[in-house]
Amino acid sequence: MPGIVGIIGNEPAGQNASALGLMVKCMMHEPFYTSGSLVDRQLGVAIGWVCHAGSFADCMPIWNETKDVCLIFSGENFADCTEIDQLRVRGHQFRTDDASYLVHLYEEFGPKFLGKLNGRFSGLLLDLREQKVVLFNDRYGLGRIYYHETREGIYFASEAKALLKLLPHLRQLDPTSLGEFFSCGCALQNRTLFSGVSLLPGGTAWTIAPAQRTRKESYFRPEVWESQPRLGGAEYYEKLRETFPRVLRRYFRDNEQMAVSLTGGVDSRMIMAWANRPAGRLPGYTFAGMFREAIDVTSAREVARICEQPHQSLSVGREFLSGFPALAERTVYVSDGSMDITGTPDLYVNHLARQVAPIRLTGNYGGEILRSIVAFKPMSLHEGLFERELTRLVRTAAQTYSSELNERRLAFIAFKQVPWHHYARLSVELSQLTVRSPYLDNDLVALAFQVPLEHSTSNELSLRLIADGNPALGKIGTDRGLLYRSIPVVSKAANLYREFTFRAEYAYDYGMPHWLARLDRMLMPLHLERLFLGRHKFYHFRLWYRDELSQFVKDVLLDARSRSRPYVNGAFLEEMVNDHTSGRANYTQEIHRTLTCELIQRQLIEMN
Repeated sequence: MPGIVGIIGNEPAGQNASALGLMVKCMMHEPFYTSGSLVDRQLGVAIGWVCHAGSFADCMPIWNETKDVCLIFSGENFADCTEIDQLRVRGHQFRTDDASYLVHLYEEFGPKFLGKLNGRFSGLLLDLREQKVVLFNDRYGLGRIYYHETREGIYFASEAKALLKLLPHLRQLDPTSLGEFFSCGCALQNRTLFSGVSLLPGGTAWTIAPAQRTRKESYFRPEVWESQPRLGGAEYYEKLRETFPRVLRRYFRDNEQMAVSLTGGVDSRMIMAWANRPAGRLPGYTFAGMFREAIDVTSAREVARICEQPHQSLSVGREFLSGFPALAERTVYVSDGSMDITGTPDLYVNHLARQVAPIRLTGNYGGEILRSIVAFKPMSLHEGLFERELTRLVRTAAQTYSSELNERRLAFIAFKQVPWHHYARLSVELSQLTVRSPYLDNDLVALAFQVPLEHSTSNELSLRLIADGNPALGKIGTDRGLLYRSIPVVSKAANLYREFTFRAEYAYDYGMPHWLARLDRMLMPLHLERLFLGRHKFYHFRLWYRDELSQFVKDVLLDARSRSRPYVNGAFLEEMVNDHTSGRANYTQEIHRTLTCELIQRQLIEMN
């Protein structure tokens, strides 16, 4: 995955340069990546970078004209053109199609330039004039930075494996984080899965100078947005109607190859309603499964047709299942274990998406930011799977989660859910292409904190915005049968039917009770899955673990190493695997977690 690695300390320059090369190599996952490094003996800095060839950040290192300020940047910045034009007026020289203008923002505004950045990013600024460096990330923490501090200095990297490779003593799972992973699917409170490795909080700016104590500061605090007054319904909508199109324009740049990932939902449709791209210039695609043409596909195709854009399906089929073992290992490795095994289809389809265009515009995070959708919560797994101490930590994790989910749900979503939970899937996607979402734009998120309470969880304003942007799009129902101007009885019936099929698909797959799983196995010749699966989801792990992937599950989890891990009950693990693969029970969620943890052990701890 693109990112940065570095060492800031007093080790000999040659030793740091050698260590840096090892760290960079750990992050070179694809042939279309580029990389580089820079060592400054005076500041005691060794910094490396990896990026997609031709991407916004593929211009490192960025120096100012006098070669006394250097910026290493990963990610993207979405600024209005007027701000960039003002730099030219002031005499700065830079390219217009990459990140080279960013160092001049620092020259003009000093440390306050961080507050002007807008996007997902991380970076290191070297100021030779003031003999200091500044390590920073975006205000949400999606430009993830793992770090480890010692008396000798600070080791940091966008991927934990770069630290684990260099510092073997860090290769052990953190017990608290492990309990949180089994319960919530991610580590909480800026912890990581690895003991001694922490996460840089969002909005961080650490200033480090030789022979001085590191100054750990935040350039942004969520309270700035939280303290805004709520607006009235009419005023809020008018601001949303002005802000969204203005923000969206920032995410289109001339001469870029971009495609939009379309679903049947609200948020990608909002993008299409206001994108106003020439016919044929914004191709779309939808991820599809193997049982039928999903509602996402049929809805997205109609959206693309109305907007006069090409559309195609990218399918998860038999080829995916045959390559699953290698893809699963790669998913866990690339994401540092933050993405569990369910991210394997995402790795596969995003690889296909890169062949359409190297930049993916997505509606991700729209429901979370505009409608306060909480996307994860503690999960009840069978406690027989855990040894006693892990059982206690899993229960503690649920309590930690509850304490973090405060009354202002949007603050939890933007500054905790996004970096702790959503980052996992994003890391897999970013390994294949550049991902952009206007729904994390600073201006739009700041406005979302002013939503009237009566609209904070409603689809009404989003549907109205679609209809205002493109009336034809406003006339077709979403994947849940929603319309801005609903038709009495008909719209309600469509919504009820879609909700029923959605819940039925979940019940047949993840939510099937043990007794029904046994009955389903007996009725296999009838292929009941064709009745329930594929209308809303393009992956179906309960069935896969039972059938096509059963041998993989057995090979990994019935291995002596897996059964002897100190945090699991080996006897129950064996019983669980045999019951699920034979169709006697449904342990899909438990298999997700244990398979992922075992691959973390093998790929990242044991470094095989």
